Amino acid sequence: MKRLLACLALVAACAPWNTPINAPLNGANAGLVGNENAGAGETWVGLAFSGGGMRASAFAYGMLQELQAQTTGVPDGLLDSVRLVSGVSGGSVTAAQFGLYGPAGLSGYRERYLLTNAEKYMATTALNPLTIAKGIAGGANGRKTFGRYLDETLFHGATFADLRRKSRVKTWINATDIANNTPFLFSPETFDALCSDLSKLPVSEAVAASAAFPIVFTPVVLEARPGTCHYKEPDWLAAARFNPEATATMRAYGQALESYAKGGEVKYVKLLDGGITDNFGTTGLALEWARAQQPYAPMTPEEAVRMKRMLFLVANAGVESEYGWTQKVQGPGGMGLGMSIATASMYAATRSGYDAMRGELRRWEGDLVEWRCSLAPSEVKKLRGSLDGWDCRDIKVFVGQAGVENLPAPMQKEMNKVPTRLHLPADQVDLAIQAGRLATRATPEFNGFLAALAGNDVETRIQKGIAAGGRRIAPIN
Repeated sequence: MKRLLACLALVAACAPWNTPINAPLNGANAGLVGNENAGAGETWVGLAFSGGGMRASAFAYGMLQELQAQTTGVPDGLLDSVRLVSGVSGGSVTAAQFGLYGPAGLSGYRERYLLTNAEKYMATTALNPLTIAKGIAGGANGRKTFGRYLDETLFHGATFADLRRKSRVKTWINATDIANNTPFLFSPETFDALCSDLSKLPVSEAVAASAAFPIVFTPVVLEARPGTCHYKEPDWLAAARFNPEATATMRAYGQALESYAKGGEVKYVKLLDGGITDNFGTTGLALEWARAQQPYAPMTPEEAVRMKRMLFLVANAGVESEYGWTQKVQGPGGMGLGMSIATASMYAATRSGYDAMRGELRRWEGDLVEWRCSLAPSEVKKLRGSLDGWDCRDIKVFVGQAGVENLPAPMQKEMNKVPTRLHLPADQVDLAIQAGRLATRATPEFNGFLAALAGNDVETRIQKGIAAGGRRIAPIN
């Protein structure tokens, strides 16, 4: 018994606990996730990048490359029309990189990050008893491992204030609040409830929290400071509390904000990988709709009247199945079992989250048309600059998922062999980049969107996408 107690004490003592990373709030957090007045064209593109370690970072990079390669009359192709990017875990690295630096950030990203060893400061070997002990005790690595590497390699001290100042793109980084069992969005509204200053938070810290896979990483910690700022509960939160038609996601997120703001229940918020609750990072869409209480959110009114074609594209870099331990009676066990449970939770959340997002966007499209058609001509002219060519119903919305299932069978098989790590050999990085490009190219909704932009036959373009390896998915509209 004494030996057992000694072992348990050793395990507890070696766990790398994190200290809170958020600063107290002096003022307000409004508008610190990207320039909300950047969009002026008729095309609006939103992107969501899934988790999956370096594989996901490279896959998302491949999608960005494919968008950049499209001929639209501007040097950066469709990247010039991206107004929203959301990322989770490995996908959050590429999302933050693009949000902070724009299309210019793609240049050299493969060499500066994707081909490097992002596990440089991490304890990774399962053969080390100390690593195993730390994992069991709460996490093998603290926040100063991967987050430190990200800051040295990519973000160089950039904060959310820099993101707001530099970015033309609304950028969402997503983690999981493991006490409230809800997605955690690094947004002004969340940090208002925490009485914390989002502007001072390094982007690398948010991305590290988003990628804090259970057992591998110790939860990232934020301190709730109720009563230390002039926090006012947002109107949508009260509406979600009493509205029986509010979604379960909205009610849960509202309850999480309440737990931060009222004190007593939550002193420290513990964050892990965003993929546990929302592996595409699309919860932010529902929050934007509810927060703004306007049918055009997450767009501005100006964007909503000018927009004619919208694409919301999800990069799903997840592997389809893991059959390795099904080939024998034993296992999985220990850390392997914990990893399998976490992975199963993430992919279940991925499937349900995508289906829910498509349904929400269908409703949003109808509400947007109704709002546009309710505007007086004078309002349209003020927002749009002219009434020439105005048709309130001239909107087409395409929602698609570019994933491993869109790829040819041999490439699917190879992609399913790429592990969820933060360090991959060059051939696997390049495979994931190429897979991201090909999966995007083969997505029927992407081809339908391109055809709608060019005035070509949408169905013909979709069929071409299917011929390239994509699946037939009914367009949203």
